[in-house]
Amino acid sequence: MTSIFIPPRPDLARRRFVQGLALGAAGAGLGWPRASLRAETPASAQPGILTGTDFALDIAETQVNFTGRTRPATTVNGGVPAPILRWREGTTVTLRVTNRMRTSTSIHWHGIILPADMDGVPGISFAGIDAGTTFTYRFPVRQSGTYWYHAHTRFQEQTGLYGAIVIDPAGNDRVHSDREHVVLLSDWTDDDPERIYARLKKQSNYYNFAQPTVGDFLRDARRSGLGNALAERKMWNEMRMNPTDLADVSGHTYTYLMNGTAPAGNWTGLFRRGERVRLRFVNGSSSTIFDVRIPGLKMTVVAADGQYVEPVTIDEFRIAAAETYDVIVEPQDDRAYTLFAQSIDRSGFARGTLAPQAGMQAEVPALDPRPWLSMGDMMGAMSMGGGHDMGGMDHAAMGHASMQHDGMAGMQHDMSAAKSAAPAPRVHHARTEYGPTVDMRVDTPRTNLDDPGIGLRGNGRRVLTYADLHTPGGAIDARAPGREIELHLTGNMERFIWSFDGLKFSDAAPVHFRYGERVRIVLVNDTMMTHPIHLHGMWSDLENPDGEFQVRKHTIIVQPAQRITYSVTADALGRWAYHCHLLYHMEAGMFREVVVS
Repeated sequence: MTSIFIPPRPDLARRRFVQGLALGAAGAGLGWPRASLRAETPASAQPGILTGTDFALDIAETQVNFTGRTRPATTVNGGVPAPILRWREGTTVTLRVTNRMRTSTSIHWHGIILPADMDGVPGISFAGIDAGTTFTYRFPVRQSGTYWYHAHTRFQEQTGLYGAIVIDPAGNDRVHSDREHVVLLSDWTDDDPERIYARLKKQSNYYNFAQPTVGDFLRDARRSGLGNALAERKMWNEMRMNPTDLADVSGHTYTYLMNGTAPAGNWTGLFRRGERVRLRFVNGSSSTIFDVRIPGLKMTVVAADGQYVEPVTIDEFRIAAAETYDVIVEPQDDRAYTLFAQSIDRSGFARGTLAPQAGMQAEVPALDPRPWLSMGDMMGAMSMGGGHDMGGMDHAAMGHASMQHDGMAGMQHDMSAAKSAAPAPRVHHARTEYGPTVDMRVDTPRTNLDDPGIGLRGNGRRVLTYADLHTPGGAIDARAPGREIELHLTGNMERFIWSFDGLKFSDAAPVHFRYGERVRIVLVNDTMMTHPIHLHGMWSDLENPDGEFQVRKHTIIVQPAQRITYSVTADALGRWAYHCHLLYHMEAGMFREVVVS
């Protein structure tokens, strides 16, 4: 019998305190001794902004307090988040990074097109920055938009080493705004990330406090009958999977921050009535996918991952770890509006305010109900037929030979997933997928881009999808791809093993691109989790289901049981990282090296 490790019951009173405390010096009003605050990161309305072409960045271990507990963080120039760096397209920037810690460190300039030896990934593009040394990054700025930077050394990103980058265009900005604010979302934990990782390896659902209950079973039995409710539970148990396994780490451990401020700290961005306000959203979290909305305000998306897109007006958007979105809002009333970013598993939220003056706040929405994974999330295109044919799922990989699937009450929560999805060509599983490191394979994934994702389908709001995003002017490289490389996102969720094609990074050979070629990457998600995939050094030209150019990005969400394709021009010589941007997935093996030669 498999042993089960039961996590301790969360301290609910402390969680309320954690979610209601602003960063650092906010504790002064709670009667904390003044001496205990001197070495801590102070509260601020916005991270500091550094402009120009020459920058000095000091990385150090600094005590911070987000939750009522003083904990060590990895800081840049003393702060979490790191300073906002403001560059200009067409210049050359020099960044002298000094490591004042006792361990090695690094900075990766996420989404920035630069030489491989400036990319900042230890073991791939450089050796890292040793303790007590300075490394100088120097490279031309060949783009504009909203980006970010972060550590690429073990879990230092989780402990605070991340910050936003804003690059002004060399000429006029095609997006007019009267003022702008960076909105950097992140997740903070008082726990040591090494301990979090160790717990996930022992029990992958350790942080999931919203697993199916007896109450859920009784509800489903009343709604769809006892037999169907039992069949559904039997199916999930046989697969050794959990329908609420949406995030590795939840709000019971995380405190979600907006510009370094916890929810009750009420980070505030100011506006004047009638202004066009540009909000540059950056998801700098380690492990959290956020769903963002501003009740009472429409948002017009004008850029994705730093690249202009044809404007599209929406109520809500999903932003995965490492993605960025620029939106325009136009408040017409002299009142406060809540910036609300709830986690994909609905276990917590980051929150701030847009207001005409400091000190104002608006009502904070309740968290949406926690969704369950649907048949479409498990089986892809095969679930879209009327009979819910289970042929699209590899039963053997999931440890069972048959299922009953009529009724499936709990899994119907998200069955509105786009019926328009055309089945993909039958995929080709690598022989390395057939083994103990893979617990699921999808044979007929869906290919549609018009699905907003689990928890957002049919919620009554206008939610952004990748099908809405269009880069003006088309692809930079109009050539058709000369060849395809198919890779599968794989894992064993129970053992917390993540990989490409069933191979962890330590066991995998590099992926090779020929310099100058145009190559199509085919990604098939054989897991039931959403993965944001990032290729360093080159743009990823996302394609629609017909293989036509859609939008240029540096990080692409691949939903469960989905097939995504994008073309890459291999115009950057050297060795590059390629990985899932959920930090614990990357560290667990969903990482490859790409060599362009």
